[in-house]
Amino acid sequence: MKFIDEATIHVHAGDGGNGCASFRREKYIPKGGPDGGDGGRGGSIYAVADRNINTLIDYRYTRSHRAQRGENGRGSDCYGKGGEDLILRVPVGTVITDAESGEILADLAQDGQKSRIAKGGQGGLGNLHFKSSTNRAPRQFTMGEKGEERDLKLELKVLADVGLLGMPNAGKSTFIRSVSAAKPKVADYPFTTLHPNLGVVRIDHQRSFVIADIPGLIEGAAEGAGLGHQFLRHLARTRLLLHIVDLAPVDESIDPVAEARAIVDELRKYDDNLYQKPRWLVLNKLDALPEDEREAHVARFLKEFGWEGRHFAISALSGMGCKELTYAIMEHLDAVRVTEEPEADTSETETEE
Repeated sequence: MKFIDEATIHVHAGDGGNGCASFRREKYIPKGGPDGGDGGRGGSIYAVADRNINTLIDYRYTRSHRAQRGENGRGSDCYGKGGEDLILRVPVGTVITDAESGEILADLAQDGQKSRIAKGGQGGLGNLHFKSSTNRAPRQFTMGEKGEERDLKLELKVLADVGLLGMPNAGKSTFIRSVSAAKPKVADYPFTTLHPNLGVVRIDHQRSFVIADIPGLIEGAAEGAGLGHQFLRHLARTRLLLHIVDLAPVDESIDPVAEARAIVDELRKYDDNLYQKPRWLVLNKLDALPEDEREAHVARFLKEFGWEGRHFAISALSGMGCKELTYAIMEHLDAVRVTEEPEADTSETETEE
């Protein structure tokens, strides 16, 4: 299935039914009094996170969604039936914002999480409510309220523990193939990865983590160049970033240090919170260097790049160093999960009134 991670839709909650102005009409009861019932409430629209859905593609083709209107009130104290609520099922990790104001209406990060995104209108009042000692035969009634109507932006942020950063052809797809069961496309041309790929890395029977292969960045990505800018949002939920660098590019004119700095600059421009996330340096394609020169090559790169953080030298193609890296990642995530407070639920889940 084609990966779709954005969609804009129009939602219209159901209008409330109108109240009724009616009077009791029965034989031998000439002045039965008012008996007009209220209108039913309009159906609301809810968004529900569903782990069985992977993309927002359905909302690219069906853009308008309307909940059922409430029935009008009737005589004999008959109240109108409420409109049925409309449920929109979206992938886990979907953020819903008001397209006009930018307000976040729901952040559905857990399976089954439900949030109201458009409230149905209240039903109107029948003339039964307007009876008083001085108004024995009221003819007043009220119309039902309009349901909320708005344009919404749906944005999918994939849920992964670890995100991969790097220029095209840095070896991210090869790495994710090496350490997980995911099978992303691998080739020797730029932008092989056209959408994020998720892979589960299983350390043992009870310990695993999810890794996301994000399309390669290029210089200027934060301003919209290339493909990577479209997917940087997917790194927002990760706990750790792996910056993968091609240590032995085929094209000798390519400077790995300059490319690594370009990635860091794009990350800083795009989002400072993303830039501040824990980030490890992974020097890939070690197998392409002579064995007796590898250590010196790595040391020279670290010095020129000015990197003092945690780093690993691997070969994603041969698997060299990958096992040690995945075990280190698992230890880091275990430590983070112990100290991490539960994430606050920012969705505005509401119950019916």
